[in-house]
Amino acid sequence: MAPPRYIAVAGNMGAGKSSLVKWLCQQFELTPFFEPHDENPYLADFYADMPRWAFNSQLFFLVKRFKIHRELEASGRGVVQDRTLDEDAEIFAQYLHQQGHINDRDWATYSDLYTSLRSELRPPDLMIYLRCEVKTLRKRIQMRGRDYEQSIPTPYLRALHGLYEQWFARYDRSPTLVLETDRMDYVTELFHRQQLLETIRGALR
Repeated sequence: MAPPRYIAVAGNMGAGKSSLVKWLCQQFELTPFFEPHDENPYLADFYADMPRWAFNSQLFFLVKRFKIHRELEASGRGVVQDRTLDEDAEIFAQYLHQQGHINDRDWATYSDLYTSLRSELRPPDLMIYLRCEVKTLRKRIQMRGRDYEQSIPTPYLRALHGLYEQWFARYDRSPTLVLETDRMDYVTELFHRQQLLETIRGALR
């Protein structure tokens, strides 16, 4: 008997992950596992002082994401995940290390833990990457109104976008699908929803 479906949704802040996760759950009768951003006790401090809180915040996300992944594997149901363990390390922690906010010693510790945890997890049946221009990301972040996100600088979003492109170009653990979300409205446009449904069904065959 084939294991239940596991779809992962990856993308920058404001790319439309949560909206897509909710829609996928409705269409494919999947259980959602959302990004734990509201649970991170370091997040507000991190955005105010990245060098001081970067390692703490990323370590929290890494361990929390691993626990969520274990939960979705144990659920015995088809699931869709909002942001993956890979993104925590390959995008966000990588950026912070490149900027000097995570020093080399802490980065080595973090990388060893990430490699060990990742090896224990089942890869998704389909990895969906939501590609979105930075100006659209900025607009959506402002519209959703999370206080701790409003001070995020545009160069930070642009740097994350570049790291996403690099990571996805080398990602090879599962089948992939790219959605250009600033050209697609799967929330309100019926035609876009129908197109997307056919595309995802084809990718899952």
